[in-house]
Amino acid sequence: MDRTLDRDRAAEPVVSAEEPEQPEQPEHPERPGQADEAAETGQARRLRELTDLVSHGLTAGIGVGHSLGVLLSELGDGLSVWTLTPSPAAANAMYTVHGGVISTLMDTAMGSAVYTRLPDGMLYTTLELKVNFIRAVALDDEALTCVATAVHVGRRTATAEARVTNHAGALVAHGTSTCLLFEAAGGPA
Repeated sequence: MDRTLDRDRAAEPVVSAEEPEQPEQPEHPERPGQADEAAETGQARRLRELTDLVSHGLTAGIGVGHSLGVLLSELGDGLSVWTLTPSPAAANAMYTVHGGVISTLMDTAMGSAVYTRLPDGMLYTTLELKVNFIRAVALDDEALTCVATAVHVGRRTATAEARVTNHAGALVAHGTSTCLLFEAAGGPA
């Protein structure tokens, strides 16, 4: 659903019977940038869509970016870079960053890398996630960086890999993901 379009439509004045007849308006008025969107390649559109989704989640206070502080840093063709600044919200019983939080960072990054390579009308969901933890991360450490790449994008599945490093460049975790690909209208079976 396009909220911008609905908002634009709601702002249009209502024509009363006493006003002069107005020229017929198109059923779907053009949104700002809509002409540019039509000229975008599939990949450029997917990069913009993902960036817009992340921005919306942060401003609306929803999603992993808001709750855990997982933030998008860079997107490219089959590449995504995300960061996470450790906080008490990410603590495990040892007062270090919980492995599930690092796994979430990696899952987000790998899924995003796959998403950038999908054809129009396709979505993904994670089928499998494999993470190897190399070292603990203290809650007062500086930001972690996760770099993920899409390794293979087929018709039904995709694979990706990721590496998480600390501020000094030391490896914290590495892993792989397998994603199920499906048409947006149908959803996964």
